[in-house]
Amino acid sequence: MSEKILIIGGGFAGLRLARTLNQKREKRITVIDKVNHHMFQPLFYQVASGRIEPSNISFPFRKIFQKSKNIQFRMTDIIKIIPEENKVISEDAEFKYDKLVIATGCKTNFYGNEVLEGNAYGMKNTQEAISIRNHVLMTFERLIIERQRSDDGDWNLVIVGGGPTGAELAGAFAEMKRDVLPRDYPKMSFKNLNIILINATDKPLASMSTEAQNKSEEYLKQLGVTLMNNTRVDAYDGENVTLHDGTVIPSNNVIWAAGVTGNIIDGISQEHIMRNRYIVDEYNKVKGYDNIYAIGDIAYMETAEYPQGHAQLASVAIDQGEQLGRNLLKTSTSAWEPFKYKDKGSMATIGKHRAVVDLRDFKFQGRLAWYFWMFLHLMLILSVRNKIAIFYNWAWAYINKDSSLRLIIVPHKKNNTEQ
Repeated sequence: MSEKILIIGGGFAGLRLARTLNQKREKRITVIDKVNHHMFQPLFYQVASGRIEPSNISFPFRKIFQKSKNIQFRMTDIIKIIPEENKVISEDAEFKYDKLVIATGCKTNFYGNEVLEGNAYGMKNTQEAISIRNHVLMTFERLIIERQRSDDGDWNLVIVGGGPTGAELAGAFAEMKRDVLPRDYPKMSFKNLNIILINATDKPLASMSTEAQNKSEEYLKQLGVTLMNNTRVDAYDGENVTLHDGTVIPSNNVIWAAGVTGNIIDGISQEHIMRNRYIVDEYNKVKGYDNIYAIGDIAYMETAEYPQGHAQLASVAIDQGEQLGRNLLKTSTSAWEPFKYKDKGSMATIGKHRAVVDLRDFKFQGRLAWYFWMFLHLMLILSVRNKIAIFYNWAWAYINKDSSLRLIIVPHKKNNTEQ
């Protein structure tokens, strides 16, 4: 009888695991996700800034597994795991398993501040990226109508978090201010529009090399971004950002990129959870359970090289998914190989011809790094059609410093009034 493997989450880790197990008839795979598509998260910032369409970096699971003989997909939200019964409970169904793999990834970390969470925008899924695009573009439309009567908060676009997401987003909006808005709104001046990046450390990109940090700071300043280092946000009520020193910045557009936290599912003992991630051994097995595994951002694995757990990066997730898949295909667990991560480096882009790349043995910045960043991300896109669409959009923007993707699309509210 074939083995039932249940994968919760279709991000980088879950998708790579499923594709490793694809067409292996001795394994019956069910992939469960609360949305119907895989999302290429590194390019969310380009959706938020109107550079590419969300469909270009979104891939329906049913299309991905269309020709698979052993993989099925179910769209639902898992709310509880019952390990002693080998089943999980969703909002509308129950699923049994022989082996369970949790690959639920992360969500934006608002550090328990519910008011902040209710007012600031996170950017961890397609819907949030689209919401940012809609909200920011609506601000510009309001500015052209209200002009001098406009709220001061409309003139400050605040991004909290100086990591790759925050730095890339700040650079994208700064280029929009410089190259796009003057053409979209020719009778209006945007010199008073401020792109503000609030960073809690000495330099942006704190997880990268000193060279990358210094260069990224230089690039941000060249683009006119107001960079506030060693600064923390205490509160945001929807109208004013309050900093740790008491400074208040009026803003109607605040994007929170200051950290992530794991998407924990109820049912796993708290003693096997560390920093909101499941504690796993070197084979990605969750501590205390024989047939439950965790991979990707949600997995916390301590090793000699990574005593605080691996970084929550796409490359780690992909490697863990592939390694676990190879192990699950072996007939005996005695032949399993432990996971060992080989750091491939990191990179970030901050506008046209401005990027930083840290490889294991080589670091470089500038135009070459920018081309390298574009090539690598283009190669990681799943389908040929999407590669072509993104390349076309990038090429058009490169030549014209513009795009035609600034659509404001808001959900339609059906009128249920009885006639």
